[in-house]
Amino acid sequence: QVRLQESGGGLVQSGGSLTLSCAASGSITSRTTMGWFRQAPGKEREFVAAVGLSSLNADYSESVEGRFTIFRDNDRNTIYLQMNNVKPEDTAVYYCVADPSAFMVVIETRRFRFWGQGTQVSVSS
Repeated sequence: QVRLQESGGGLVQSGGSLTLSCAASGSITSRTTMGWFRQAPGKEREFVAAVGLSSLNADYSESVEGRFTIFRDNDRNTIYLQMNNVKPEDTAVYYCVADPSAFMVVIETRRFRFWGQGTQVSVSS
């Protein structure tokens, strides 16, 4: 079992920056693939980004690539999502996710076994 706790959500102005954190506990290793999803009001959950063993192994959705950066601190079992140049359409509840499968396996389907409770990000125009 893996437990995930997000933090760092809040209100930010369009064009600004925000960093989300997710602390993992339980059956977590440095090889656990971790990532972020988001869900905007009235929309389905959407994949945002994933990271493997190293922060160099990362996968992004087209909507955030070039603006968001995912990275991890394996010593702290924590991942981060650095959000730059945010837009009103980035407004959503952001969920931290994790899966024990290898990064290259997970990103094929973008399916994760474990989910956090979510943190709200609101971008004002």
